[in-house]
Order: sequence, then structure tokens, then C-alpha cells
Amino acid sequence: MRLGINLGYWGAGMDADNLAVAREADRLGYAVCWAAEAYGSDAPTVLSWVAAQTERIDVGSAIFQIPARTPTMTAMTAATLDSLSGGRFRLGLGVSGPQVSEGWYGVKFDKPLARTREYVEIIRKAMSRERVAHDGEHWTLPLPGGPGKPLKLTVHPVREHIPLYIAAIGPKNLEQTGEIADGALLVFFAPEHAEETTLAPLRAGREKAGKTMDGFDLVPTVPIAVGDDVDGLADVFRPYTALYVGGMGSAKQNFYNKLARRMGYEKEAAEIQEKYLAGDKKGAAAAVPRQLIDSTALIGPVDRIADRMRAYADAGVTTLSLAPAGFTLDERIATLRAAVDAVERAGLA
Repeated sequence: MRLGINLGYWGAGMDADNLAVAREADRLGYAVCWAAEAYGSDAPTVLSWVAAQTERIDVGSAIFQIPARTPTMTAMTAATLDSLSGGRFRLGLGVSGPQVSEGWYGVKFDKPLARTREYVEIIRKAMSRERVAHDGEHWTLPLPGGPGKPLKLTVHPVREHIPLYIAAIGPKNLEQTGEIADGALLVFFAPEHAEETTLAPLRAGREKAGKTMDGFDLVPTVPIAVGDDVDGLADVFRPYTALYVGGMGSAKQNFYNKLARRMGYEKEAAEIQEKYLAGDKKGAAAAVPRQLIDSTALIGPVDRIADRMRAYADAGVTTLSLAPAGFTLDERIATLRAAVDAVERAGLA
């Protein structure tokens, strides 16, 4: 099981620290550094900046938002980043959510599975450097009756195949991801619930494509905080968990809330959402079960974290992407180093 680092969103006032974290992860032998985007910083700019100042670590988008770019633009960006980084780019995609898609990009959030499938088809075609012609429900290339003609990507990526990941939570999305992608980007992944919430639909998708899970990269982003006060460290992640389970999306459409329910927290997920949407963020955080945090984060002394890392590896995780807690650079760097120690103690190095 390899380690990754997730820098999250840029522009929160810690940009120089984030670069230092990425460079230390590179020095420590981490496999990949991910950057995200929502409606602030864009991921391609961040990744090009990180790639220019690191040597070995891969850089990955977690995620490029599908409503933000046409599929051919995404292919261009991926090919360019792969070329500039010397073959170190990983392409992560996701549909985002209804509020961002429609509120920020003005793109209707409908038929996300069909849209994703078509998007990936066009990207694959463009990245193979064949002339792109596509007649689908969401995109038509070239437009009929005009001067456009099928074009071919002029940039030569370093590799013939750039790894393609999809951010997936729901069962149908997971199944499609297993079918059409090289890896899955996951959040709130609990090893104890991996089979029913994640692995079964992914495996079904792989079987549809005539493949097994061999070679498929399972990549959960996992918050991590190292220390002796396990209860106190769990409390650090209460606001984060409450934000996603309670406030990410609407009362009718919150993918993370549905995931918590599938893990058996039906009553608790409802309470967290009700309080969060009513403006009681502290109450929502207090309602988050300690076990939910403990099963979806790495908290405690190094030996305890090493035990949990074994559980992630046993559940099929191939790249464990860490989101270290801490407000100072020294805290985050110390966490990166402790994670490497934990991997070695777990016998996973």
C-alpha cells in the first residue's frame, strides 16, 4: 500500500506551507500529491506549480470538475501536465455537486452517470491521439452543418496511458467507475464497511468490463492526526465530518449523508443534517458518533495508526491518501513522517 498526500484546496493562506508539505512528501517517497478544486483555486495551476518544484512524486487532480471543462479541454490539460511533469500526472474526475455545477458553472446537474461515461469516452479518444468525432447525448464533435472537422490532439503525452480516476460515492457511480476507470477516489472510507459500501459495486463494474480488481487503484483520502489523546483528536475532525454529512448539498441530495446511512448511522446522519441545515453547526458536530470518526480517520499514537493502516490494506486500499491535521507547517510535516513510520511498523512498506 502506497502513501499519498491530499493538499485539498489552495488559497486558504497556507500556500507556501502546502508547497513545503508536497516537497517533504516527495523527499519521503510518497507516491502522489493530489489537489482539489471547487469554486476557488483551480487544480491544474496548483499541480503545475507543485510538479515544477518536486522531482519524483506524482501529481493528481482530486478532482477536475466535469462541469467546469469540455472533455477535450480536459484531455489537453492532462496531456500538457503529463508532458511538463515528465510523466507524473494522474487524472481524477468528478461531477461535483448540484450546488456547484448549477450555481457556479451554470451546468444542469442531470444524468451524472451518463455524462461521466460520455466525458471519459471522449477523453480516452483524444488522449489516444485519434481524430475526435463523437455523437452523444451531451456532446457532439464536430458540430454538424458547420466548418468544424474532427481534430487530433497535437501534444504527445509522455505515456501512452495516463491513469484516470473517478470520484465515486454512490453504488451506481462506483459500479460505473469500476467499469470505465483505472482507479476510484473515495472519502469517508471505513474498512469495516468496505465490502457493502464500496468493493461490491466496484467489483461488479470490473466484471462488466471483463476485468478483476487487480491493477485497480483504490484511493481513499483519510484525515490523520497523531497523538496520545484519541478522544481529543477525534474531536478535531467533528466539524469536518459534520460539514460533509450535514451540510454538503441539500436535504434531498447529500451523497455523504447517504453514505453514512449505508454504514448504519441512519438516525445519527439525519440528526447531523437537521442541525447543520438549521444553522446549529456546533450541535451537528456534537452529534457525530465517535465511531464514525474513528472508522474513517487515522487518529492516535503511531502504533494505533499502524494497526488501522493494516485494516485499510486488508480492505483492498492500494494508495492511502492522507489529509494531515494541524495548523502549523511543523505539525503537518511531523504527521507526514509519522505516517511513514506507521507504514513501516505495519509491515506495509
